[in-house]
Amino acid sequence: MTDETDRHAMKMAKKKAARDKIMATKTDEKGLIIVHTGKGKGKSSAAFGMIFRCIAHEMPCAVVQFIKGGMSTGERDLILERFSDACQFHTMGEGFTWETQDRSRDTEMAQAAWEKAKELIRDPANRMVLLDEINIALRYEYLDIREVVAFLKEEKPEMTHVVLTGRNAHEDLIEAADLVTEMELIKHPFRSGIKAQVGVEF
Repeated sequence: MTDETDRHAMKMAKKKAARDKIMATKTDEKGLIIVHTGKGKGKSSAAFGMIFRCIAHEMPCAVVQFIKGGMSTGERDLILERFSDACQFHTMGEGFTWETQDRSRDTEMAQAAWEKAKELIRDPANRMVLLDEINIALRYEYLDIREVVAFLKEEKPEMTHVVLTGRNAHEDLIEAADLVTEMELIKHPFRSGIKAQVGVEF
């Protein structure tokens, strides 16, 4: 081997030893409160990636969509057609708030979605529950952030993961969460006149 190859091998061996030492201390497991927020694209997409991981591992899971209405989306269609035995799917919204333009109706639908979400989270058989776009419902105060945080802290089963998506996550939810990812917008084709497209946005 060359000197450069030897140096690289030694460097990687040291890195592996340090990594193994750190990993040896990480032994606990718990159900996580996971938040995907930010102005960038990918919040729901990443969350559905975890849902499909659960399905692949034969872990029962569930989805409640708070804002999105009855439009066809790839993830919903696939789950309902092929994986409904592994993942319960509830679309509880009626579309984006600027389309419905009815605060009382939006509040009513969000409250119904939250009741369904609590039912699914309380069931310890569900290893993951995705609350898609709940952050929007919290931002517009269709739901009480104090109630949501208290429920997650006090009633969520120990090993159940709950994923909450949507822009402008409330600071109290961020504080309560175990994992928070903010999607940063750098470029988006919508700004160049490109509409939402099948396979990318839905």
